[in-house]
Amino acid sequence: MSEENYNKTSKLNIADYDPDELAGVVSSCGDKRFRAKQIFGWIAKGVESFDEMTNIPAKLRTALAERYYIGLPEAILVQESKKDGTRKCLFEFRDGARVESVFMKYNYGNSICISSQVGCRMGCTFCASTRNGLERSLTGGEMLAQVLKMRNITGEDIGHVVIMGIGEPFDNYDNISKFIKLINSKQGYNLGMRNITVSTCGLIPFIEKFGEDFPQVNLAVSLHAPNDEIRCRTMPVARSFEYSELMKACRNYTESTKRRITFEYALIDGVNDEPEHARELASHLKGWLTHVNLIPLNEVSGTGYKTSHKTNVRSFASLLEEQGVAVSVRRTLGTDIDAACGQLRLR
Repeated sequence: MSEENYNKTSKLNIADYDPDELAGVVSSCGDKRFRAKQIFGWIAKGVESFDEMTNIPAKLRTALAERYYIGLPEAILVQESKKDGTRKCLFEFRDGARVESVFMKYNYGNSICISSQVGCRMGCTFCASTRNGLERSLTGGEMLAQVLKMRNITGEDIGHVVIMGIGEPFDNYDNISKFIKLINSKQGYNLGMRNITVSTCGLIPFIEKFGEDFPQVNLAVSLHAPNDEIRCRTMPVARSFEYSELMKACRNYTESTKRRITFEYALIDGVNDEPEHARELASHLKGWLTHVNLIPLNEVSGTGYKTSHKTNVRSFASLLEEQGVAVSVRRTLGTDIDAACGQLRLR
């Protein structure tokens, strides 16, 4: 469905509304504004129909159901990894748009990787999510709905959210901003800002804005290369934003927020995983507040790329450490169900 047709659907998604906006909704339905906080609380609990809002008058529930819907998606397919218990859900929204989300268990608690768009137009050559281009962006309520629906499916609390699934979050900035405010609201889900991570492929104009708007939210930048030449070859976005300018924007971010920035670096055999690449990367990053998250490439059929050998991964990490750059190697989850980083796509 096109963006225009999507916006013309007869009912509106009430999950997109914050408490102040809901107060206006309740007033328009002829009821008291305090009901808005109750409705917002019910949405955060993951109810899927207005009839479940047992302390809301029946007349108001009927009025709401005539004009609005609770936009939790349908789980078309749920897969569970036999290796580590990771669960991947293919979600379908009211207009038929589909995205994937991933539930992961860590020693610090449960986490979910959600999508911010239906498809992606960034064109990274090693990523499955960009294969079919961009269909549309998700609303803040649709991002929240992925968390709520996954919690309903798993029956487990989710204490960490990463916006790192399908889509480029900063290509949908207003809606990710709304999502962060919705899930952080003390009247609703009440997830702390520091338990949220947003990942971008490096849309420079939004890095500064994000630091101003959400200084407590974690920022990850998908770097994947030590220089312009390799980055332009694998990430078309690099043709619009030079490497040196990206480094400058990221350094400014750390100086203004006093928060560490994480650089995601997928190690691709023979492309960006040689010792000279590690030394070049270290030359850009040493001496400031950064952390490199090395990701042995999660292979996607048809790209021709292969994951780095374990010895290359260890060597790359050691070379960064020797130069004083904080580094870790990401624990890979859900590879047997194509749920790992870079493997999500529209089905």
